[in-house]
Amino acid sequence: MSAAISEPGAEAAETSVAVKKPSGGGLGRYVLIRFLLIIPTIFILTTLVFFLMRITGDPITAALGGRLTKAQLAERVHAAGYDRPILVQYFEYLGNLLKGDFGTAVSDGQPVSSILLNYGAATVELVFYALIVAFIIGIPLGMLAAYHRDKAPDAALRVLAILGYATPVFFAGMILKLVFGVFLPILPVAGRGTTETEYIMSGVVGPTRFYLIDALRIGNFSVLGDVLAHAVLPAIALGVLTAGVFLRLVRTNLIGTLEQQYVDSGRSRGISEYRLVTKHAYRPALIPIITVMGMQIALMLAGAVLTETTFEWKGLGFKLAEYLTARDFVAVQGIVVFLAVIVAVTNFLVDVIAAFIDPRVRY
Repeated sequence: MSAAISEPGAEAAETSVAVKKPSGGGLGRYVLIRFLLIIPTIFILTTLVFFLMRITGDPITAALGGRLTKAQLAERVHAAGYDRPILVQYFEYLGNLLKGDFGTAVSDGQPVSSILLNYGAATVELVFYALIVAFIIGIPLGMLAAYHRDKAPDAALRVLAILGYATPVFFAGMILKLVFGVFLPILPVAGRGTTETEYIMSGVVGPTRFYLIDALRIGNFSVLGDVLAHAVLPAIALGVLTAGVFLRLVRTNLIGTLEQQYVDSGRSRGISEYRLVTKHAYRPALIPIITVMGMQIALMLAGAVLTETTFEWKGLGFKLAEYLTARDFVAVQGIVVFLAVIVAVTNFLVDVIAAFIDPRVRY
């Protein structure tokens, strides 16, 4: 009899273990698959960029054609190896990428890897500021729109969201420069800092090239204030686009959450609608924001080209515009591939975070 009693318990324990095991294994398998998918993603993007850049011919002729004689061009092309079969160049390029060699810019002779190192931090820093703006604007306004569902504030905020992600980044930047640089000259409209700040940053030992971090490291709060002041307008111009997306997402998902049974139970116990929105229902509504974060960062990196050019923010977007003008396809190719790697890795990290927060993501 005792054996008959203990046996179901053992079966229950086995069932419990069997239920828990796929959950952990499912997460580990999901993370591994997502990580392995980075490799073909980067490979495909690199291949596309390489061959698209070569449609117009070799980089030497594209950058220096018309400024050198045919003999000089032929000599430069041969020295760089661009007269070899395209597939040979392609596999050599892949081999160099694996060693961290992105080539050498034709127009100024700089190694592309040093360009990425010197200017990449500025672009990442700008995207970080823009994400903060998007969170500060998009999430509270999305909650407010859901709280006033189908009323005048909700309608106004939905229109504001549409204007936010429909307004071109460069146009928003020009309006901000006009307002805060001409009509209300209270914020700087160009650069990452004043001449004095740039001089101080150039003397930082072991710089991270993230001005915010370096200013904190040296403990110079006047430089820190100047760095943040220069970041305000570019961050708003780039962040408003994503803020509009976040506003709509939070509103839609919060309205859906407010219709759940546990929220109705809270209402029946006398909990106010405001408290339900701000304390209980908003957290599940934030999960979709995490799932689309990777795509939004990709859009921000694309928008950084126009934002950095508009505000003379010397990051990769600014340099990319310069090299496009110079038709320096080696530098352009290196920068685009590097940005593609950032997007692929960011999407992986976002997917992993989303899987931890919401187990349904991995099934």
